[in-house]
Amino acid sequence: MAATQAPTRPQTLTLAPGKHAPQLKKSKTITAADGAVATVGANLQRSSPLAAVRRSSTSPLNLTVAVDDPSDAPSTAAGGGVLDRDWCYPSFLGPYPSRPRPPPQHKKKQPDPLPIPTRRGSAFQKPPDRALRGKPLRSFEEGEKKETKGGISLDERKPALVSSPAPRSPACKSRGLSVSLVFFTLVVTLIWCGFVAISQRNRILELEEEILNLRRICNGSCVDDCDSTRVLQYEDRDLVSYFGSVDGRIVALYTVVLSLATPFFLFKYLDYIPRIKSPAKDSKNNDEEVPLKKRIAYRVDVFFSVYPYAKLLALLFATILLICFGGLALYGVGDGSLSEALWLSWTFVADSGNHADREGVGPRIVSVSISSGGMLIFAMMLGLVSDAISEKVDSWRKGKSEVIERNHILILGWSDKLGSLLKQLAIANKSIGGGVIVVLAERDKEEMEMDIAKLEFDFMGTSVICRSGSPLILADLKKVSVSKARAIIVLAADENADQSDARALRVVLSLTGVREGLRGHVVVEMSDLDNEPLVKLVGGELIETVVAHDVIGRLMIQCALQPGLAQIWEDILGFENAEFYIKRWPELDGMRFEDVLISFPDAVPCGVKVAANGGKIIINPDDSYVLKEGDEILVIAEDDDTYYPGPIPEVRHGFLPIGSSPPSKYPEKILFCGWRRDIDDMIMVLEAFLAPGSELWMFNEVPEKERETKLIDGGLDLSGLTNIRLVHKEGNAVIRRHLENLPLETFDSILILADESVEDSIIHSDSRSLATLLLIRDIQSKRLPSMEAKTNTMRYTGFCHSSWIREMQQASDKSIIISEILDSRTRNLVSVSRISDYVLSNELVSMALAMVAEDKQINRVLEELFAEEGNELCIRPAEYYLYDQEELSFYDIMVRGRERQEIVIGYRLANAERAIINPTPKAELRKWSLDDVFVVISLGE
Repeated sequence: MAATQAPTRPQTLTLAPGKHAPQLKKSKTITAADGAVATVGANLQRSSPLAAVRRSSTSPLNLTVAVDDPSDAPSTAAGGGVLDRDWCYPSFLGPYPSRPRPPPQHKKKQPDPLPIPTRRGSAFQKPPDRALRGKPLRSFEEGEKKETKGGISLDERKPALVSSPAPRSPACKSRGLSVSLVFFTLVVTLIWCGFVAISQRNRILELEEEILNLRRICNGSCVDDCDSTRVLQYEDRDLVSYFGSVDGRIVALYTVVLSLATPFFLFKYLDYIPRIKSPAKDSKNNDEEVPLKKRIAYRVDVFFSVYPYAKLLALLFATILLICFGGLALYGVGDGSLSEALWLSWTFVADSGNHADREGVGPRIVSVSISSGGMLIFAMMLGLVSDAISEKVDSWRKGKSEVIERNHILILGWSDKLGSLLKQLAIANKSIGGGVIVVLAERDKEEMEMDIAKLEFDFMGTSVICRSGSPLILADLKKVSVSKARAIIVLAADENADQSDARALRVVLSLTGVREGLRGHVVVEMSDLDNEPLVKLVGGELIETVVAHDVIGRLMIQCALQPGLAQIWEDILGFENAEFYIKRWPELDGMRFEDVLISFPDAVPCGVKVAANGGKIIINPDDSYVLKEGDEILVIAEDDDTYYPGPIPEVRHGFLPIGSSPPSKYPEKILFCGWRRDIDDMIMVLEAFLAPGSELWMFNEVPEKERETKLIDGGLDLSGLTNIRLVHKEGNAVIRRHLENLPLETFDSILILADESVEDSIIHSDSRSLATLLLIRDIQSKRLPSMEAKTNTMRYTGFCHSSWIREMQQASDKSIIISEILDSRTRNLVSVSRISDYVLSNELVSMALAMVAEDKQINRVLEELFAEEGNELCIRPAEYYLYDQEELSFYDIMVRGRERQEIVIGYRLANAERAIINPTPKAELRKWSLDDVFVVISLGE
């Protein structure tokens, strides 16, 4: 009936008993229950759907195969059969490997789910489970129920995989059993001890009551009865108190013993507590659980690490526990009161020798134990105190403590300029009795203090405080009271220019992140002029930048064009002589600048800070400018408290000599020895200063092909150079044969630069510059014609007896050499022979930083004086202002200088070695020579 209802009719293969079917490929022979042997091929067609094969329960042996197409079924004649399995599905991954099967397990029968018809199938078949594909299926029980209708076999059960839990290992079982036995024994022992204690206590009470009754019965007469009653009552009270005290001491003793034993017991069995509490949880959760002992140890470690006073509190708690438990133990074994026992316990803890007079075994044992604990506690206390003192001393030594200062100068970083910077700041603070300078650098405090001590300089009351830390960390900045400093100086690092400027930028960002704000201004030393706008953009109005290389490069060019200017700049920038100051004088309001110029007997006015123009500083203003309210005067003076305005003196204007105008510029020939990273900026400055037709020879070890690339990358337009022509020569400046290939006798000025390759090493750079200087002077002295010595014998001092030095000094009159010196100690070697002028670069940069730190307005003045446009320092001959042997005062010369729109600030006599800036007294008359020179501030052409 089922066959007629199905879309396709299955074929029924019937095998007679005793007949064997032919063996197919990859076949297996299974003996049936009735003795018949059926063989079924295991290789079914892949194109057909999954076919289920099962054994029929009727006799003769009927095997029913459900297929989609009757043509695909094996013929009866072929004797095809199937495997003796309940369900057999073909595997797409290949044949199943043979493996031993577990014995069948009898399970409770369950109703079979509803059959699901397959596509194009004629019988209801159960589709295979995806999870069981490629896996061997377990066989059903032998006694399962089966039904066959119309040649179609239906099974009443579905195959299922039986999963059994993994058995526990014998070690885990034995461990859990031992833990359970220990815990059970412990509980039983405690309960039994409690019952025994209660029963013994009840027995003692009964015996005490019997004793009292026997004493009452033993008394005879009434009188005796009354007396004895009183005595008995008194004795009973003593007896009751005695027994009460005995019970209290026993309880105290038991309490001490149990309290001391409990921690050891818990420590031993602490790991088993979680398993005892939740054994079911341990069996279900396969994750490793952290033992309770480790968790407690971790919490204790965190407690001691987080809280700084944890050790002290633990020691105090241990001391209290020792005194309390020791007092209870003494009370239990002694005959005194509890308060006396606690006091004795404290004395034993404080002094271990107090237990020597104890009598009895119990008191001696307890007292020795308390004294031992006291010695341990005091040893721990000494260790804590020693560690605290050592830690505090180390923090002081390493510079970790906080600086509590106000109105101090803060220096961030460490470089070779720090020594000269500290000197200049100390000189600047001399007028106020000294100040405080704080240095924060990533160095050890002891090393910084040792390096500062090597300077051997008297700081004149100024205190230098060193702290170790990073300027990039806000906590370290707050440690040095950055918000209360009146000036902050950020030094450039001794490394690559871009890296140094990048670090300076990060420091400025850290300073802007201070929540309290900055009280003073920030002076940042930059290494590259191209990075200056970015730092100013980040810092805003509080930032003042000093580009070290740019300042030195411009100064060297000015010194090469005007010999002797380096010493004048050294006097003006340093605080040892005269320097710039800006101050307001209300009594000068309404006066013209030509009158203000001669109103200060101890200072030289140079400009005006115009309040109406946003505080702009005008250097060398017109004589007709009238001071207004709020205007300030820029002067050159010895100190800020050494000059005051006075009455206007009488001066003689006179007349300027005829033909005293400066000559027009003429072409010059200049040599650069060495390569600086800002050499493109120096070339641009020379382009502005020199006359057309000038030549600039560049002699260094950089290949000529790379020079143009570096100059163009630096922003130099080679095609835009109209006044100078570049001549490239390649060679080493410390090799004589390379220098001899140059026409050294034809150069007007020679600049020996600190080469970029050795500028990180001060000693190496100065040694290279000094060697180049000596070689050039020696070659020049042999090529230049011999010159007669000057009549001025004061010129030749020091090594004048040496012909070699004399020849080089004569050559220095013909050609100017400017050497860039980094170390101040090298200055003595260069200046003593007078064969070259020099520019002390690090010293001058430190002076500029100190001056801007004292007053940030001075930075505007320095920027204009160093620039190629605007006002500049110049050296003028005396013939521009006077006649030979004319008797004039300095006021008279200042007034004559105003006719040329110049401000005369000093002079150098013909027989003097150094120039005098801001001379005093200015009204004194003296005779002047045409060999004298004057230092002026003049508006450049």
